[in-house]
Amino acid sequence: MTVMAAAEVDLHVGVASRIAQRSLGSVIVTAADDEVSLIERLRSGDEAAFAELVRTYQPAMLRLARGYVPSQAIAEEVVQETWLGVVRGIDRFEGRSSLATWLFTILVNRAKTAGIREQRHRRSRDDQDVADLAGSFDSSGAWATPPDAWAEEAEDRIVAAELAARVRDFLDELPPAQREVVLLRDVEGLSGGEVCQILDITEGNQRVLLHRGRARVRNALAAAMGRR
Repeated sequence: MTVMAAAEVDLHVGVASRIAQRSLGSVIVTAADDEVSLIERLRSGDEAAFAELVRTYQPAMLRLARGYVPSQAIAEEVVQETWLGVVRGIDRFEGRSSLATWLFTILVNRAKTAGIREQRHRRSRDDQDVADLAGSFDSSGAWATPPDAWAEEAEDRIVAAELAARVRDFLDELPPAQREVVLLRDVEGLSGGEVCQILDITEGNQRVLLHRGRARVRNALAAAMGRR
């Protein structure tokens, strides 16, 4: 890829990711006063505040949960359980982290539990299958470089919108660990420290996953544009 072509890819990746962020409904609460106000409204039982929170984070939550469980249906159950946890726990939220960090931490914990539960269920079913075929099988059952900077604007908004849809598709195709980090960092706008807290990973691991995930998205977008 030429230097100019690489620069153009970086430009479109940046614009597309921001459009993808808006289309996913990921409007990040950036002002501390706004977040405090939202938390107070949630604690008072304001249904509009809860609906606002759901609109903001539901799509990203589904994508994140899907990396831990074997089906979309189970991911949806995990998200519903998370919202119940938020409603029940908002009075105990102490504000030691951002609301988004707290929310995604609840989600990941529930998603991990659901994933382990599903693995156990699958193992149980597999064990039963082995037992049913004990006469044929033995007991062992024998027969998962990012761009330096992304530009702020692009003149061709139509092309950028089309590329945004591709970026969302490319995110879904990333290995789960990379997808989780890229989603939280580049779509949800969380810091590296927040991502480490949510996913319970080291800072070094977070940087590696982010680097590899961004590189995959960039390469996939470059290929889609017909430039290598």
